[in-house]
Amino acid sequence: MIQVQARTDSSTLMQFASPILAILLTLIFGSILFVALDKDPLQALHVLLIMPLSDAYNVGEMLVKMGPLLLCAVGLSLCYRANLWNIGAEGQLLAGALGGSAVGLMFVDSDSSLALPITLVAGILSGMFWAALPTYLKIKFNSNLILTTIMFNYIGLYLLVWAVHGPLRDPDGFGFPESAMFSDATLLPTLVESGRAHWGVIAAILSGIVAWLIMSRTHLGFQIRVFGSDAPAAKYAGFSSNKITWFVMLFAGALAGLAGVSEVIGPIGQLVPVVSPGYGYAAIIVAYLGRLHPIGAIAASIFLAVLYMGGDLAQIEMSIPTAVVGMFQGILLFFLLACDFFIRYRIVLSKDANA
Repeated sequence: MIQVQARTDSSTLMQFASPILAILLTLIFGSILFVALDKDPLQALHVLLIMPLSDAYNVGEMLVKMGPLLLCAVGLSLCYRANLWNIGAEGQLLAGALGGSAVGLMFVDSDSSLALPITLVAGILSGMFWAALPTYLKIKFNSNLILTTIMFNYIGLYLLVWAVHGPLRDPDGFGFPESAMFSDATLLPTLVESGRAHWGVIAAILSGIVAWLIMSRTHLGFQIRVFGSDAPAAKYAGFSSNKITWFVMLFAGALAGLAGVSEVIGPIGQLVPVVSPGYGYAAIIVAYLGRLHPIGAIAASIFLAVLYMGGDLAQIEMSIPTAVVGMFQGILLFFLLACDFFIRYRIVLSKDANA
């Protein structure tokens, strides 16, 4: 019979090699997929992985996609290190976009220097509020955090759709479901004049550095690590599980909210029904690909952003469906979890004693 046994000592080297192995397996699977689609696999992989970095414009567009992925992934990394399964980054991102837009539209005819910081704060607070709701349910009623955060994703999405079709719709927009364009005072400055990459990318990288400092250099970070590894030991040591839960969830909500508001006052320039192509969900893959380490999330977010950008280019250059990118993300997560499983466990064949 087949048995699964835990390894007494897992390899540290393999823990770091696991993401690389998962990426290689994903590329092999992708090549088989492209052959099945009657596409040249080498050309497809070149378009998917190399072309997004081929010139300054494509790199800028890649950075635009990297920013929200990294912001969400950094927050999720802290949640998962605390063994809190927050799946709600997508909803918190949309809440940040909605809350920031509602405030930003108050400055449509204004050139106040306070317009941008107030809008950013509104987006951050909206993301925190959206994260606080399932956190309260978790602490007060011990509800399942996975289920509540997923459900709040859909509530946030339909609230945004309602707002953009209703109270936030541009009255001069000929009935299209979109808000008015934000004023220049509200928009995030771009890094270079010829591209759309904005200062939100810098904020995302800084968030990874700050989170790393919190986790590695502060007593709070030590509490989070202990709480995630052994909750009874953390309780015995006097660490407050409620305080840790509130901190990591609100921190994740703040970063996701910043990602959302940065999208609408950055590359989009207005509130539209589709703010995110699924950044909050893809950030789960980024977090695990980065080994739940804030700095590792930076490299992982670049890889996922390249996949997003490459998917757009593959559709244009080779008529490959954009759904292929979603399949790549799912297969990557599958191989990553599979590699991690075999690092911690092994399959043993043994004779059935009852046979």
